[in-house]
Amino acid sequence: MNENGDRSRFLSKLNAHFANFSYADGFVRTARDAELFDELSKFVDVVTSSDHVHLKRWFRHVATFPRNEKPTLKMTWQEGGDVPLSEYLLAHIDSNGSFESIDFAEDQSIDHQKVIGAIKSLLTHEGLINSEDYVVTRISLTDEGSALSENGSHEYLVYAAIPTDGLEQPALMKQPFAKVGFGKAMKNGWIEKKGNVIMRKAADVKDTVRDDLLAIKSGRFEDVNPASKTDLQKRKLIAEAKIKGVKVSKGPGFTMQLEKPEVELTAEMLQDKSWATKNFKAYNFNALGQSLSGGHLHPLMKVRSEFREIFLQMGFTEMDTSRYVESSFWNFDALFQPQQHPARDAHDTFFIKTPEVSQEFPPEYLEKVKKVHSEGGHGSIGYRYDWSIDEAKKNVMRTHTTAVSARQLYKLANDGFKPSKFFSIDRVFRNETLDATHLAEFHQIEGVIAERNLSLAHAMGLFKSFFSKMGLDELRFKSAYNPYTEPSMEIFAYHKGLKKWIEIGNSGMFRPEMLLPMGLPEDVNVVGFGLSLERLDKD
Repeated sequence: MNENGDRSRFLSKLNAHFANFSYADGFVRTARDAELFDELSKFVDVVTSSDHVHLKRWFRHVATFPRNEKPTLKMTWQEGGDVPLSEYLLAHIDSNGSFESIDFAEDQSIDHQKVIGAIKSLLTHEGLINSEDYVVTRISLTDEGSALSENGSHEYLVYAAIPTDGLEQPALMKQPFAKVGFGKAMKNGWIEKKGNVIMRKAADVKDTVRDDLLAIKSGRFEDVNPASKTDLQKRKLIAEAKIKGVKVSKGPGFTMQLEKPEVELTAEMLQDKSWATKNFKAYNFNALGQSLSGGHLHPLMKVRSEFREIFLQMGFTEMDTSRYVESSFWNFDALFQPQQHPARDAHDTFFIKTPEVSQEFPPEYLEKVKKVHSEGGHGSIGYRYDWSIDEAKKNVMRTHTTAVSARQLYKLANDGFKPSKFFSIDRVFRNETLDATHLAEFHQIEGVIAERNLSLAHAMGLFKSFFSKMGLDELRFKSAYNPYTEPSMEIFAYHKGLKKWIEIGNSGMFRPEMLLPMGLPEDVNVVGFGLSLERLDKD
C-alpha cells in the first residue's frame, strides 16, 4: 500500500464493506479489527480526510476502545456445520471460564436439550469439565395472558365498552369479555348499576393487569408486586415453569484436544498391554442399556394367557392349582375311577416315594366314596370290589387337573351350592413313553360348570361359544367313555389350514356317583371339559 493508487483502491473497498456492516450496534471488537486499525493508523490523516464516510465512522468507533483491551471474538454455532457442539462448548469454556446452560442456550439461540446433550458428552471425559445442576423458575404469559397484554384486560374492556350515558346490562353481557370482566370491574369500583343500566363510576381507570402482563413479557419482573403476580396466576394469565440447567466450568483435566475414550477392553489391548495408556469411558450405571433379547414369554405361555382371558371373559373363576402332588383318593377315587383301572398302575402314573401316603381325608366323605365304589348307590351298582384305603392313600403326581375340580366341587357342596363356573390351566404328569408327540409333563386346560338342570345341549352350546373365541367355528362331537362322566363326548374342530378334522378336547356330564357323595343337590348337574394346551398351540 505504498503507492497512492493501491491505497485508494484499498480504502474504497473497505468503505464499501463497512457500508453494510452493523459495527455500531452490539459491536464486539475482534482481533482483525485491532490489526486493521493499527495498519490504518499509519496513515491516519489520509483516512480521516477522505470521502469514505463508512470507513471513517468505523475508524472513529474502534478508536474508542482501549488500546490494551484484549480483542474478543463473538462465537456463533451453526447446526450442521463443521464444528460439533461439544467442541464449540469447549472453546466457549476456554474463553469464558464457565457458563450456565440455560443462559448460553438463550444467548446462542440453541435448543437447551442439545446443549445438555453436548455437556453429557463432555462429561464422559473424566476431569475435562466440572458440572453443577441448578434450577431456575421462569414466568411466561399463557395464551390468554398474551391476548390480554395486546388487547387489554377483561375488566378494562368492560369499562371501555360503556358510553358516558351508560349501557343496558343485557347488551353489555353479550360481549365476550363481559362474563369475566363485569364482576371485576364492579369490584374495582369502575362501574355501577342503576336499574338495568350500567354506568361508569370512575372518571378514568388504569389497566394495571395489562401493564403487569407487559412488564412480565419484557422481563421486568421486579415491576410486578407479589399480590398482582398471585392474582395473575389465579386467573391463569401467567404460568411458572421450573427449568433444570447445568453450570459448567473447567475441570482439573481440561484440554481443547479431545481424545475419544475407549468403550471396550479388547483381547488385543490385554496382549500388547496398550490398555495401560488408554482412556476408557466411565460406566454410566443410570443408563437403561440395550434391550435384552431374552426374557420374553414362551409361545406356550402366550397361548395360555389367551385361554385364561377367554375364560375370564365368559365369567369363569380360576381354581387354585398349586398342588402338584395329590393323593390317589382325590386324583382317582373321588372321581369314581376304580382302583383296578389301568390308568392307576405304575406304567401310567408317577408314584411318590417320600411322602409315600396321605393321611388326612374328610371321614364322612371317605365312607361315602368307599360305599359307592364297593356297593353302588344313587341308581348305580358300583364296581363290586373291596375298596382299599391303602390304595387311596398313595401319593401321585397328579395325572389331570380334574383332581382340582373334585376338591372345588366338594368345597362348593359344603359351603352351600350356588351356580358356578370354574377353570384351571396347569401342569399334569403321566408316565408316558417319550416320543416326538408325548411328554411326561404337559398342560391341561379344564373348565367346569355347575348348574341346576344343566343339560348336554347347554354344554354343547357353551363349547361352541368357547371355541369360537379361538377361531374354531366348526365343531363336531363324538360319543366316548370316561370313568367319571356319562354321557361323554370327544370334541373335534375343522382345521382350515390342515383341511381336516382334529380332536381338540374331551368332555362330559359328571356322574351322580361322583357328585352326590360330595353333598351336591340331586338337581345339580356338572359339565366338565378338558383339552391339551400343547396340542392347541401346535395346531
